[in-house]
Amino acid sequence: MELKLEVTGRVVIKPSSAAPHDERLQLSLFDLSCPAIYVATTFFFKSTTGESPEIISRRLKTSLSETLSRLSPLAGRIEGISVCCKDEGVIFTKARTDLLLSDYLRELNTDSLAEFLPEVEQGESAGTWPLLRVMVTFFGSRSGVAVTVGISYQICDAASLLTFVRAWAATAKGTATSVVPQFAGTTIYPPPYSFYQSPSLDDLYKLRGKCVTKRLVFKSSKIAELKLKAASGSVPVKEAIMSLIWRCAKKSSRSNSVSPKSTLMTQAMDLRLRIPTNVLPENAMGNLQSAFFLKREVESELEIGEIVAEFRKTKECVNEMIKESLQGCTNDTTTITTTTLGQNLLTAMGSFMSEYLRPDIDLYTMSSWCRKPFYEIDFGWGNPVWMGPASHAIYDNIVFVVLMDSKDCEDIEAWVGIPKQDMTTFLCDEELLAYAIINPPVLI
Repeated sequence: MELKLEVTGRVVIKPSSAAPHDERLQLSLFDLSCPAIYVATTFFFKSTTGESPEIISRRLKTSLSETLSRLSPLAGRIEGISVCCKDEGVIFTKARTDLLLSDYLRELNTDSLAEFLPEVEQGESAGTWPLLRVMVTFFGSRSGVAVTVGISYQICDAASLLTFVRAWAATAKGTATSVVPQFAGTTIYPPPYSFYQSPSLDDLYKLRGKCVTKRLVFKSSKIAELKLKAASGSVPVKEAIMSLIWRCAKKSSRSNSVSPKSTLMTQAMDLRLRIPTNVLPENAMGNLQSAFFLKREVESELEIGEIVAEFRKTKECVNEMIKESLQGCTNDTTTITTTTLGQNLLTAMGSFMSEYLRPDIDLYTMSSWCRKPFYEIDFGWGNPVWMGPASHAIYDNIVFVVLMDSKDCEDIEAWVGIPKQDMTTFLCDEELLAYAIINPPVLI
């Protein structure tokens, strides 16, 4: 069923109260190394209140303005190595479709999800302004509402996006607390020198072929089987699934390549889960993540049990390095960079950067949004019936995997983007199909 959206309004929403004069948010070296794209997701809600689109839009705009007054960098502009908080505002787009929400989700076309994040117009960029984009879409017969939020990857990661949406939803519902999330990127990673120029990552992505994205669902019963295949029923779910996907994607690439390539896998790690809360609060905002890497040579076979073992070993090495770097850290969060944590993390990640640009390497980027309360978002109409990424990849041509929980937290959804020429082979892999269902209907 084809999705046809009609944009009915586009305005700039500014904070309800002005930011302090000359307020700036210093960006870190890690921030500036991130591509200028939007981290975006769409939340789908059933209409339960019977309110008109006009009333809903007005409430969302007002609450967004109030939320921005507490998180002023999101309404600012990136200028060089910092965000200038001059209350330039964010983009709020309103759209509609005749489709019923239930019909759209039942016959979900994953390619259409990108339509819920509007096109970036001339003069706009995630690397300058706007740093936040919102789109609210109303489905036919008041059957539902989709709320899309996209935040610049140069100031926020996925966990920060969730923190913002929770704050906005609580404000809209009238349940906001006095606790204001703080931007803490330079708490971990050092800021750059004033003459720093961020490197261009365009060359990296030009080396890859055009990618397409598919949605896979792993039912809880199949996850249990997969964990046993990985040699232990106690293996973390995401490691078992990522190992399977990496193995099958590598096989599809090898079958369609004249000269098989080595593979490099990188997985994001949320530092909030690994650093004491007196140093880094759980609701801290910014690019507060690190990564670990696994490399396999051309001739190396990717057995799931072996991959999982390497996952755990490599991740534990990073965790141990974090613990050692934090030894002697005081309650004063401003001293954490003197513990060398940020430098150590940058050094560990930088040691693999030279591998990124090699044309004989297949690069796989993996991240997990599991165990994060995306489905607890409530603007006043109840929790989402489903959610999905509004932007599929960092660039259209980078191989990626994103895992997220199902609404009941029993199953796992995997969004997989690989080169177009490999996708057909990948989706026919019997080993993959033994555990995953390809884009099943979303029933509400």
